[in-house]
Amino acid sequence: MSAMAKLKPKHFLWEVEGKVVKVRLDRPERKNPLTFDSYAELRDTFRDLVYADDVNAVVFLPNGGNFCSGGDVHDIIGPLVKMDMKELLAFTRMTGDFVKAMLNCGKPIISAVDGVAVGAGAIIAMSSDIRIATPEAKTAFLFTRVGLAGCDMGACAILPRIIGQGRAAELLYTGRTMSATEGERWGFYNRLVEPAALEADALDLAARIVAGPTFAHGITKTQLNQEWSMGLDQAIEAEAQAQAICMQTGDFERAYQAFVAKQKPVFEGN
Repeated sequence: MSAMAKLKPKHFLWEVEGKVVKVRLDRPERKNPLTFDSYAELRDTFRDLVYADDVNAVVFLPNGGNFCSGGDVHDIIGPLVKMDMKELLAFTRMTGDFVKAMLNCGKPIISAVDGVAVGAGAIIAMSSDIRIATPEAKTAFLFTRVGLAGCDMGACAILPRIIGQGRAAELLYTGRTMSATEGERWGFYNRLVEPAALEADALDLAARIVAGPTFAHGITKTQLNQEWSMGLDQAIEAEAQAQAICMQTGDFERAYQAFVAKQKPVFEGN
């Protein structure tokens, strides 16, 4: 296992409270676009998180009133039009690897969205486990607006599972903005909160998750992702094996002993 609470990334903000890490993209003057460097550093960071024992949940937060404006027009899109196929495929695989790293990091991820979350910013929210937004949040998978397909970074696989095939198809074909109200009604956002309460609400949820059996949470995240491609019989068997593993943990016994003593269990993540 490794320690990541004191990580000092170069291309985004990283702040730990307890065992919850707050992540903010750090270009608020441009609505927090991603660059080649921030993509790569985020990918590598989330790959490493699976081994971290001092971080048990992640909260993506807005910065300066906006979440993320996607890939930077000048720093990413401009250079892409000059690349050959080998270079382009290396880039698209890198961005996809960032999503894979989020899905496989073993930690619950909450996105708290305010302002714009478009392009890759919408993908970060989509790839999180839980999404909270303000009424002012504007979410768009606007890849068609720049002449690209809507199938970017797993959008055609993940988005329909959240909001349904027809709604996802509309957003991915048109690139139009999904309002916060639509997002909540469609199940993309778990709930809407006022901007002043957004960070506290997201951190409170993260703290409640971290207070639970974090080893078991990692198992839950794994099953939520892996069962997408399983048949029902396979999924039930996978969950039987996963639950048997969790029954060997100290947290399972702690919960039992607390119940017997009529106390609230104190989980230790093992």
